[in-house]
Order: sequence, then C-alpha cells, then structure tokens
Amino acid sequence: MDKNLYYMQKAIEQAEIAAAENEVPVGAVIVRNDEIISVGRNRREQEKNALLHAETDAICNACQKLGGWRLWNCEIYVTLEPCPMCAGAIINAHIPKVYFGAYDLKNGACGTITNLFQMPFNFKPESVGGIMQEECSKLLTDFFKNLRNKKS
Repeated sequence: MDKNLYYMQKAIEQAEIAAAENEVPVGAVIVRNDEIISVGRNRREQEKNALLHAETDAICNACQKLGGWRLWNCEIYVTLEPCPMCAGAIINAHIPKVYFGAYDLKNGACGTITNLFQMPFNFKPESVGGIMQEECSKLLTDFFKNLRNKKS
C-alpha cells in the first residue's frame, strides 16, 4: 500500500473516533521516519476548547513525545485541509510537509481560500491535497447530514 494512503487511513480512523464522540470528524497523524509518533482528532466539543482541532491536538502530542516544539523532521496527515489557525500551528512547529484529504471550501488555508504556506514567513511548508479525498469528504458529509436529521 502507498505510504500516503496508509497514513491517511490512520488519520481517517482518528476522524471516525471523533465522529463517534459527536465531534466534527477530522483526524490527524504525525509521522517521523515512517513511524506514527502522534495522533490527534477534533475534541472541541468534548473539552470545550476552540483550539482543539485535530492538527493542534496531534502537534501538542508530538511535541510532548519528542521533547521539543520543532517538528522539522516530521510530516502531518490530516483528513481536512487545515484552517488558518492550524496552518499557523504547522508553520510554527516547522512541519515541512502537509498531506490532507478533503479540501475545505469555507476555511481552507493551504490553497483553497488562502495559502498561508505561501506568505512571507520564515518557514514555508509544502502541502499535497486530495489524498483519499472522497473518503474524507464522505465522513464530513455523513456527519453533518446525520446532525441535521437529529435536529428535525
């Protein structure tokens, strides 16, 4: 199996856990030297914390595990294109490569709405979008469809 598909599938597993916890289903994994060192998922509702997106959760876990804030030798896989906050966190953590699944047509900060990675910051990650896009998008579509059905 292609390594990008393998790691995106692991991020999807985190998104599925988030959905089971009634969180928006977004998951992330951080990889170093072909080893998953950290996972994260949306936990905003559960923890009542606006900062607990999948990417920030995974970044925090990776920093704790590795004992530092620079993740310059890591890659992050996330099921949804990072928002501006998460793109900023990725820049600040010096993660050089971002792989994401679904494009975010409302908040995407890796090229869809804006591209923070092309701004004149001292660190510019690369991003690759559309990995398992259909599967990642379906998780979100199904989640919000079920949410609307519960409210009616």
